[in-house]
Amino acid sequence: MRISHSNKYYPKLLKGVDDPPLSLNYRGEFDEGIFSDTLAVVGSRRITGYGKRVVEEVVSRVAREGVTIVSGFMYGVDATAHRTALSVGGKTVAVMPCGVDVVHPAYQKDLYKEIEKKGLVLSEFDDGHSPSKWTYPRRNRIVVGLSKAVLVVEAEEKSGTLISVNLATKYKRKLFAVPGSIFSPTSEGTNRIIKEGLAESVLSAEEILSFFNKSAEERSVKKVEALSKEEKKVFSALKSEAMDANSICKATKMNISETNTVLSILCLKGVVKKERGKYRTVS
Repeated sequence: MRISHSNKYYPKLLKGVDDPPLSLNYRGEFDEGIFSDTLAVVGSRRITGYGKRVVEEVVSRVAREGVTIVSGFMYGVDATAHRTALSVGGKTVAVMPCGVDVVHPAYQKDLYKEIEKKGLVLSEFDDGHSPSKWTYPRRNRIVVGLSKAVLVVEAEEKSGTLISVNLATKYKRKLFAVPGSIFSPTSEGTNRIIKEGLAESVLSAEEILSFFNKSAEERSVKKVEALSKEEKKVFSALKSEAMDANSICKATKMNISETNTVLSILCLKGVVKKERGKYRTVS
């Protein structure tokens, strides 16, 4: 199926960018409502365990509140974002660097079929068009163009993800980024765009939901019950008083790297909050 630029249902946000596609080929149900609140989730194909947990935590909560997750269908952050949105009954749009009849990467055929059935697959390229080096940046401009905001989760210093960052700035989209370890190559680009003020640092899904004027409805008790053993250890240490990361290390006997990782996850889950250099519980 195809929808032209002149069609009244053509996505309004995308129509307003420089050089919008003259038409969009699609598979799935082209529902105008799917583009009401849209968040692009982009990042490294070499997703780490930390990155995967971040995507799953943030996307599950944001998608559950009705925000459509837009991404580029590649393995890594893209595929994790699509799968997570679908797993909570949320909406997702996969923008392809090839024709909509070409599954790329081919081994994600099951994911493609699920998106086609429950979401939307889009491309400006005709059927049969294979992906090429130049089609990825073209794909990225559609991912960003469709979205009100862009979330970056893990990006190397020299990464194709940074093309999306530049496009978000150009298109005046809200840009969020999740900070990562200073020792991780997959966080070098992410940490830099935060440091340079290009992106707002995200420590919880609520910050993104606030942008969309939405709020999560999960109960605090259920959130705490779902914590891992390490997360509960840190959470328990903070129940009595607010502490900085070093104090938490001493209280829990955990190393600083593990502590910082757990604190990031707890903030993303919305059960811990950082204020004036110290962490405290919010449940």
